[in-house]
Amino acid sequence: MSLNLHIISFDIPYPPNYGGVIDVYYKIKMLHDAGVSVILHCFEYHRKPAKELEQICAEVCYYPRRTGLSQLFSVTPYIVASRHSTALLERLLQDDYPILFEGLHTCGLLDNPEIKSRAKIYRESNIEHHYYHHLAKATRSPWKKAFFYAESFRLKKFQSILRHSDKMLTVSHVDQAYLQSAFPTKEVLYLPSFHRDNEVNSIPGKGSYALYQGKLSVPENSLAVSYIIKQIWLDNMPELVIAGLNPPGQLVKLIGERPNIRLVETPDDNEMFDLIQHAQINLMVTFQPTGLKLKLLNALFHGRFCLVNPGMLTGTGLDSVCRIATSVTEFRKEISQLFAIEFTPEDITTRKEVLISLYDNKKNCKYLIDILTLL
Repeated sequence: MSLNLHIISFDIPYPPNYGGVIDVYYKIKMLHDAGVSVILHCFEYHRKPAKELEQICAEVCYYPRRTGLSQLFSVTPYIVASRHSTALLERLLQDDYPILFEGLHTCGLLDNPEIKSRAKIYRESNIEHHYYHHLAKATRSPWKKAFFYAESFRLKKFQSILRHSDKMLTVSHVDQAYLQSAFPTKEVLYLPSFHRDNEVNSIPGKGSYALYQGKLSVPENSLAVSYIIKQIWLDNMPELVIAGLNPPGQLVKLIGERPNIRLVETPDDNEMFDLIQHAQINLMVTFQPTGLKLKLLNALFHGRFCLVNPGMLTGTGLDSVCRIATSVTEFRKEISQLFAIEFTPEDITTRKEVLISLYDNKKNCKYLIDILTLL
């Protein structure tokens, strides 16, 4: 029996080059390869429709995201209200297939009485009100700070809509525990994030630089880079490369002031993975221990040593394949030690055992299909 599924994505998931869209795209690709017919719905606002999605979906529907000041004053969170679409509801009502809501952003229709009888799954990527609270703390802009705090408040109230879902799927064990506590009568399951890799491609040896990579326009990442530059990285250390999308002006200026720190602005996929693979250290810091940081998986599947703070690992099960530092002193000590040693074939073997046991796309796709089949 063929399986059909609606997936509502918060963004156009191609190219899969940042956070949550990586999980969405590779989930769809794995489902397609397994014979599932996916009807994809996505909101268009800063990315163009992608023909590549038509190759892995039975149908791709686009809806304009209604951004603007009028959405800011809604009691509904901005990220939800701006994705309201009657056309989406009309398309969902044309059949009775299960619906997968990707992120709280897409859950505006979750309690709609016209789809009350439908099988509905919520796919969590972050505990959103926690995420926006941390964004508020990370930004310097008074206007953005006020918006993020207000959005966090709205999202916390809006989260109650999840009681209308049949199942919830989380990206980390910590988020699973949180949602299970908040919704004790619901089935909350852990389903690791999908990603581009089916095998570990790390190479042994030594690199001459450390790398921080991420979407640099996100306040959390910008704050992490500033912390690394100002607090951790000394002028007598080896080269540090900062690579990512859309760095803000103040970050470009800060990087430019340091002779041993280099910016690679908006690299393409090949350049980014080359940087990851040849770095001696993939350095990752977060002050926001929510969700799963997919750049951590990229670094572990392709890079050498991964040096992180505890927040990067929250609920991931990946502690054994990372070096962990909790203070500036510990970071500097680890950096010194890691630049003095080689990444070995034995390190790669250990990493393979851990990653394939936890983040095997085929195994996790089969688990998702089993969930869908039992709805």
